[in-house]
Amino acid sequence: MRVGVSKSWGRHIVAAVVAAAAVWTVPASAQKTELLVYTALETDQIKAYEDAFYKAYPDVAIKWVRDSTGVITAKLLAEKANPQADVVMGVAASSLALLDSNGMLQPYAPINLDAIMASYRDKKSPPAWWGMDVWGATVCFNTVEAQKKNIPKPETWKDLTKPIYKGQIVMPNPASSGTGYLDVAGWIQMWGDAKAWKFMDALHDNIAQYTHSGSKPCRQAGAGEFPIGVSFEYRAVTTKKSGAPIDIIFPTEGLGWDLEASGIMKNTKKVEAARALMDWLATPGAMELFAKNFAVLAMPGMAKPLDFVPVDYEKRLIKNDFAWSAKNRDKILAEWLKRYDGKSEPKS
Repeated sequence: MRVGVSKSWGRHIVAAVVAAAAVWTVPASAQKTELLVYTALETDQIKAYEDAFYKAYPDVAIKWVRDSTGVITAKLLAEKANPQADVVMGVAASSLALLDSNGMLQPYAPINLDAIMASYRDKKSPPAWWGMDVWGATVCFNTVEAQKKNIPKPETWKDLTKPIYKGQIVMPNPASSGTGYLDVAGWIQMWGDAKAWKFMDALHDNIAQYTHSGSKPCRQAGAGEFPIGVSFEYRAVTTKKSGAPIDIIFPTEGLGWDLEASGIMKNTKKVEAARALMDWLATPGAMELFAKNFAVLAMPGMAKPLDFVPVDYEKRLIKNDFAWSAKNRDKILAEWLKRYDGKSEPKS
Protein backbone atom coordinates (compact mmCIF):
# COMPACT_ATOMS: atom_id res chain seq x y z
CA MET A 1 0.00 0.00 0.00
CA ARG A 2 1.35 3.43 -0.89
CA VAL A 3 1.87 5.70 2.04
CA GLY A 4 1.04 9.31 1.32
CA VAL A 5 1.29 12.66 3.12
CA SER A 6 -1.81 14.79 3.51
CA LYS A 7 -1.82 18.35 2.20
CA SER A 8 -2.24 19.57 5.79
CA TRP A 9 0.82 17.70 7.04
CA GLY A 10 2.73 18.80 3.95
CA ARG A 11 2.08 22.43 4.81
CA HIS A 12 3.32 21.81 8.39
CA ILE A 13 6.49 20.16 7.12
CA VAL A 14 7.22 23.02 4.70
CA ALA A 15 6.62 25.55 7.46
CA ALA A 16 8.96 23.67 9.80
CA VAL A 17 11.69 23.55 7.15
CA VAL A 18 11.33 27.27 6.47
CA ALA A 19 11.47 28.02 10.22
CA ALA A 20 14.59 25.89 10.65
CA ALA A 21 16.24 27.63 7.73
CA ALA A 22 15.39 30.98 9.28
CA VAL A 23 17.20 29.98 12.47
CA TRP A 24 20.34 28.99 10.62
CA THR A 25 20.36 32.17 8.56
CA VAL A 26 20.32 34.52 11.57
CA PRO A 27 23.45 36.69 11.28
CA ALA A 28 26.29 35.51 13.51
CA SER A 29 26.43 38.94 15.15
CA ALA A 30 22.96 38.31 16.60
CA GLN A 31 24.05 35.11 18.31
CA LYS A 32 25.70 35.15 21.71
CA THR A 33 29.12 33.67 22.33
CA GLU A 34 29.00 31.33 25.31
CA LEU A 35 32.01 31.37 27.63
CA LEU A 36 32.63 28.46 29.98
CA VAL A 37 33.96 30.12 33.11
CA TYR A 38 35.42 28.17 36.03
CA THR A 39 35.08 30.13 39.27
CA ALA A 40 35.41 29.97 43.03
CA LEU A 41 33.38 33.14 43.58
CA GLU A 42 30.82 32.90 46.33
CA THR A 43 27.43 32.00 44.87
CA ASP A 44 25.81 35.07 46.43
CA GLN A 45 28.20 37.35 44.50
CA ILE A 46 27.92 35.94 40.99
CA LYS A 47 24.52 37.34 39.94
CA ALA A 48 25.46 41.01 40.45
CA TYR A 49 28.73 40.59 38.56
CA GLU A 50 27.04 38.71 35.74
CA ASP A 51 24.25 41.25 35.32
CA ALA A 52 26.69 44.16 35.12
CA PHE A 53 28.87 42.35 32.59
CA TYR A 54 25.87 41.54 30.38
CA LYS A 55 24.89 45.22 30.31
CA ALA A 56 28.33 46.05 28.94
CA TYR A 57 28.67 43.01 26.67
CA PRO A 58 25.21 41.70 25.73
CA ASP A 59 26.61 39.43 23.00
CA VAL A 60 28.45 37.20 25.51
CA ALA A 61 26.78 34.58 27.72
CA ILE A 62 28.54 32.92 30.66
CA LYS A 63 28.14 29.29 31.66
CA TRP A 64 29.51 28.94 35.18
CA VAL A 65 31.26 25.97 36.75
CA ARG A 66 31.53 26.88 40.43
CA ASP A 67 33.26 25.09 43.30
CA SER A 68 35.82 25.68 46.05
CA THR A 69 39.24 26.88 44.96
CA GLY A 70 41.02 23.59 45.56
CA VAL A 71 38.40 21.65 43.63
CA ILE A 72 38.47 24.08 40.69
CA THR A 73 42.29 24.03 40.66
CA ALA A 74 42.39 20.23 40.68
CA LYS A 75 39.75 20.06 37.94
CA LEU A 76 41.71 22.42 35.70
CA LEU A 77 44.94 20.49 36.22
CA ALA A 78 43.17 17.20 35.52
CA GLU A 79 41.85 18.66 32.25
CA LYS A 80 45.25 19.98 31.16
CA ALA A 81 45.49 17.63 28.17
CA ASN A 82 41.90 18.39 27.14
CA PRO A 83 40.99 21.86 28.46
CA GLN A 84 37.30 22.66 28.82
CA ALA A 85 37.20 26.14 30.36
CA ASP A 86 37.61 29.36 28.41
CA VAL A 87 38.26 31.60 31.41
CA VAL A 88 39.20 31.22 35.06
CA MET A 89 37.61 34.00 37.14
CA GLY A 90 37.67 34.72 40.86
CA VAL A 91 40.10 31.92 41.72
CA ALA A 92 43.11 32.31 44.03
CA ALA A 93 46.12 34.02 42.48
CA SER A 94 48.28 31.22 43.90
CA SER A 95 46.23 28.80 41.78
CA LEU A 96 46.49 31.02 38.71
CA ALA A 97 50.27 31.14 39.19
CA LEU A 98 50.26 27.34 39.31
CA LEU A 99 48.23 27.10 36.10
CA ASP A 100 50.59 29.56 34.43
CA SER A 101 53.64 27.53 35.48
CA ASN A 102 51.98 24.59 33.74
CA GLY A 103 51.62 26.57 30.52
CA MET A 104 47.82 26.67 30.73
CA LEU A 105 47.13 30.43 30.50
CA GLN A 106 47.51 32.88 27.64
CA PRO A 107 48.85 36.35 28.49
CA TYR A 108 46.58 39.34 28.00
CA ALA A 109 46.73 42.95 29.08
CA PRO A 110 43.18 44.23 29.69
CA ILE A 111 42.40 47.73 28.49
CA ASN A 112 42.72 49.24 31.97
CA LEU A 113 45.68 47.18 33.18
CA ASP A 114 47.74 50.21 34.23
CA ALA A 115 45.13 50.94 36.90
CA ILE A 116 45.75 47.55 38.55
CA MET A 117 48.45 47.69 41.22
CA ALA A 118 51.63 45.87 40.23
CA SER A 119 51.63 43.91 43.50
CA TYR A 120 48.22 42.48 42.63
CA ARG A 121 49.01 41.05 39.20
CA ASP A 122 51.35 38.69 37.41
CA LYS A 123 54.74 40.34 36.96
CA LYS A 124 55.17 39.34 33.30
CA SER A 125 54.22 41.74 30.51
CA PRO A 126 51.59 41.10 29.34
CA PRO A 127 50.38 39.31 32.48
CA ALA A 128 48.94 35.80 32.52
CA TRP A 129 46.60 36.76 35.38
CA TRP A 130 45.69 39.70 37.55
CA GLY A 131 43.64 40.32 40.66
CA MET A 132 40.18 41.56 41.47
CA ASP A 133 40.22 41.81 45.28
CA VAL A 134 41.83 40.41 48.42
CA TRP A 135 40.29 37.92 50.81
CA GLY A 136 42.00 37.02 54.04
CA ALA A 137 41.92 34.87 57.15
CA THR A 138 39.36 35.65 59.84
CA VAL A 139 37.95 33.86 62.87
CA CYS A 140 34.20 33.74 63.60
CA PHE A 141 33.44 33.46 67.31
CA ASN A 142 29.93 32.63 68.56
CA THR A 143 29.55 34.63 71.77
CA VAL A 144 26.37 32.85 72.92
CA GLU A 145 27.81 29.34 72.59
CA ALA A 146 31.11 30.45 74.09
CA GLN A 147 29.33 31.84 77.12
CA LYS A 148 27.42 28.58 77.58
CA LYS A 149 30.71 26.66 77.53
CA ASN A 150 32.68 29.27 79.46
CA ILE A 151 35.14 29.67 76.57
CA PRO A 152 37.13 32.92 76.39
CA LYS A 153 37.41 34.94 73.21
CA PRO A 154 40.72 34.23 71.41
CA GLU A 155 42.76 37.15 70.07
CA THR A 156 45.67 35.37 68.38
CA TRP A 157 46.32 32.30 66.27
CA LYS A 158 48.31 30.76 69.07
CA ASP A 159 45.42 31.26 71.48
CA LEU A 160 43.58 28.62 69.43
CA THR A 161 46.06 25.96 70.59
CA LYS A 162 45.05 26.30 74.25
CA PRO A 163 43.46 23.14 75.74
CA ILE A 164 40.22 24.99 76.57
CA TYR A 165 39.36 25.03 72.85
CA LYS A 166 39.65 21.26 72.37
CA GLY A 167 36.95 20.10 69.94
CA GLN A 168 35.53 23.61 69.58
CA ILE A 169 37.15 24.74 66.29
CA VAL A 170 36.37 24.10 62.64
CA MET A 171 38.52 25.28 59.74
CA PRO A 172 38.77 24.63 55.98
CA ASN A 173 40.75 21.78 54.46
CA PRO A 174 43.52 23.43 52.39
CA ALA A 175 43.36 20.70 49.75
CA SER A 176 39.84 21.72 48.76
CA SER A 177 39.53 25.30 50.04
CA GLY A 178 41.51 28.33 48.97
CA THR A 179 40.82 29.84 52.37
CA GLY A 180 42.30 26.77 54.03
CA TYR A 181 45.37 26.98 51.83
CA LEU A 182 45.95 30.68 52.49
CA ASP A 183 45.80 29.89 56.22
CA VAL A 184 48.45 27.18 56.00
CA ALA A 185 50.66 29.03 53.50
CA GLY A 186 50.31 32.17 55.62
CA TRP A 187 51.44 30.45 58.81
CA ILE A 188 54.45 28.95 57.04
CA GLN A 189 55.43 32.30 55.53
CA MET A 190 55.01 34.04 58.89
CA TRP A 191 56.82 31.56 61.11
CA GLY A 192 58.85 29.25 58.90
CA ASP A 193 58.37 25.51 58.40
CA ALA A 194 59.27 24.17 61.83
CA LYS A 195 57.27 26.63 63.93
CA ALA A 196 54.29 26.59 61.57
CA TRP A 197 53.95 22.78 61.59
CA LYS A 198 54.39 22.73 65.36
CA PHE A 199 51.56 25.27 65.61
CA MET A 200 49.35 23.23 63.26
CA ASP A 201 50.03 20.06 65.28
CA ALA A 202 48.78 21.84 68.41
CA LEU A 203 45.84 23.39 66.56
CA HIS A 204 44.88 19.97 65.18
CA ASP A 205 44.36 18.70 68.73
CA ASN A 206 41.57 21.28 69.09
CA ILE A 207 39.98 20.85 65.66
CA ALA A 208 36.57 19.17 65.53
CA GLN A 209 36.45 19.03 61.72
CA TYR A 210 38.11 20.30 58.55
CA THR A 211 35.48 21.41 56.06
CA HIS A 212 35.70 21.45 52.28
CA SER A 213 34.44 25.04 52.06
CA GLY A 214 36.02 28.25 53.31
CA SER A 215 32.58 29.69 54.10
CA LYS A 216 31.25 26.71 56.04
CA PRO A 217 33.23 27.18 59.30
CA CYS A 218 31.78 30.66 59.76
CA ARG A 219 28.30 29.48 58.89
CA GLN A 220 28.69 26.67 61.44
CA ALA A 221 29.89 29.12 64.07
CA GLY A 222 27.02 31.46 63.26
CA ALA A 223 24.52 28.63 63.63
CA GLY A 224 26.04 27.58 66.96
CA GLU A 225 27.24 24.18 65.71
CA PHE A 226 30.74 25.07 66.93
CA PRO A 227 31.87 28.16 68.85
CA ILE A 228 34.84 28.93 66.58
CA GLY A 229 35.17 28.85 62.80
CA VAL A 230 38.28 29.82 60.86
CA SER A 231 37.01 31.48 57.68
CA PHE A 232 37.45 34.73 55.72
CA GLU A 233 36.21 38.25 56.16
CA TYR A 234 33.47 38.38 53.49
CA ARG A 235 31.64 35.38 54.94
CA ALA A 236 32.25 36.63 58.49
CA VAL A 237 30.65 39.98 57.68
CA THR A 238 27.64 38.50 55.87
CA THR A 239 27.10 36.01 58.70
CA LYS A 240 27.19 38.75 61.34
CA LYS A 241 24.87 40.97 59.27
CA SER A 242 22.41 38.10 59.05
CA GLY A 243 21.95 38.39 62.82
CA ALA A 244 24.22 35.56 63.98
CA PRO A 245 25.74 36.23 67.44
CA ILE A 246 29.36 36.25 66.29
CA ASP A 247 32.37 38.44 66.92
CA ILE A 248 34.82 38.75 64.04
CA ILE A 249 38.43 38.24 65.09
CA PHE A 250 41.49 39.28 63.09
CA PRO A 251 44.36 37.45 64.83
CA THR A 252 47.09 39.87 65.81
CA GLU A 253 50.11 37.95 64.45
CA GLY A 254 49.04 38.65 60.87
CA LEU A 255 46.57 37.42 58.29
CA GLY A 256 47.19 35.00 55.45
CA TRP A 257 45.47 36.13 52.28
CA ASP A 258 45.06 35.58 48.57
CA LEU A 259 43.68 37.41 45.58
CA GLU A 260 40.58 36.61 43.64
CA ALA A 261 42.24 36.59 40.24
CA SER A 262 41.34 35.85 36.63
CA GLY A 263 42.97 34.66 33.44
CA ILE A 264 42.27 33.29 29.96
CA MET A 265 42.86 29.62 29.24
CA LYS A 266 45.53 29.10 26.61
CA ASN A 267 43.52 26.91 24.24
CA THR A 268 40.20 28.76 24.24
CA LYS A 269 38.66 29.25 20.81
CA LYS A 270 36.62 32.19 22.10
CA VAL A 271 39.46 34.66 22.56
CA GLU A 272 37.48 37.80 21.71
CA ALA A 273 34.72 37.07 24.23
CA ALA A 274 37.26 36.01 26.87
CA ARG A 275 39.14 39.28 26.43
CA ALA A 276 35.87 41.18 26.74
CA LEU A 277 35.34 39.62 30.17
CA MET A 278 38.91 40.47 31.18
CA ASP A 279 38.45 44.06 30.01
CA TRP A 280 35.24 44.40 32.03
CA LEU A 281 36.87 43.02 35.19
CA ALA A 282 39.43 45.83 35.04
CA THR A 283 36.86 48.64 34.86
CA PRO A 284 36.04 51.00 37.73
CA GLY A 285 32.43 49.81 37.46
CA ALA A 286 33.44 46.22 38.19
CA MET A 287 35.68 47.35 41.04
CA GLU A 288 32.75 49.22 42.58
CA LEU A 289 30.87 45.93 42.74
CA PHE A 290 33.87 44.14 44.28
CA ALA A 291 34.11 46.96 46.84
CA LYS A 292 30.69 45.99 48.21
CA ASN A 293 32.18 42.66 49.31
CA PHE A 294 35.87 43.25 50.01
CA ALA A 295 37.93 45.92 51.77
CA VAL A 296 41.05 45.66 49.57
CA LEU A 297 40.85 45.94 45.78
CA ALA A 298 43.42 45.47 43.05
CA MET A 299 42.66 48.99 41.80
CA PRO A 300 43.76 51.69 44.27
CA GLY A 301 41.36 54.38 45.41
CA MET A 302 38.25 52.29 44.79
CA ALA A 303 37.85 50.51 48.14
CA LYS A 304 35.35 51.73 50.71
CA PRO A 305 35.16 51.09 54.47
CA LEU A 306 33.22 47.94 55.26
CA ASP A 307 31.23 47.23 58.40
CA PHE A 308 33.12 45.10 60.95
CA VAL A 309 36.41 45.23 58.97
CA PRO A 310 39.21 47.32 60.57
CA VAL A 311 40.30 50.39 58.61
CA ASP A 312 43.91 49.18 58.75
CA TYR A 313 42.98 45.75 57.40
CA GLU A 314 45.43 45.88 54.49
CA LYS A 315 48.32 46.55 56.87
CA ARG A 316 47.46 43.38 58.81
CA LEU A 317 48.03 41.16 55.77
CA ILE A 318 51.27 39.19 55.77
CA LYS A 319 53.88 39.56 53.05
CA ASN A 320 52.65 37.00 50.52
CA ASP A 321 54.61 35.33 47.72
CA PHE A 322 52.20 33.85 45.15
CA ALA A 323 54.97 32.19 43.16
CA TRP A 324 56.22 30.48 46.34
CA SER A 325 52.68 29.38 47.22
CA ALA A 326 52.21 27.89 43.76
CA LYS A 327 55.60 26.18 43.65
CA ASN A 328 55.23 24.61 47.09
CA ARG A 329 51.52 23.80 46.94
CA ASP A 330 51.82 20.07 46.24
CA LYS A 331 54.46 19.57 48.93
CA ILE A 332 52.52 21.54 51.54
CA LEU A 333 49.25 19.76 50.83
CA ALA A 334 50.87 16.32 50.88
CA GLU A 335 52.34 17.03 54.32
CA TRP A 336 49.09 18.52 55.61
CA LEU A 337 47.01 15.56 54.40
CA LYS A 338 49.43 13.07 55.91
CA ARG A 339 49.20 14.76 59.31
CA TYR A 340 45.61 15.95 59.58
CA ASP A 341 43.26 14.54 56.93
CA GLY A 342 41.70 12.12 59.44
CA LYS A 343 39.47 14.92 60.70
CA SER A 344 38.29 16.10 57.26
CA GLU A 345 34.57 15.97 56.62
CA PRO A 346 33.50 13.23 54.19
CA LYS A 347 33.48 14.23 50.55
CA SER A 348 30.01 14.59 49.10
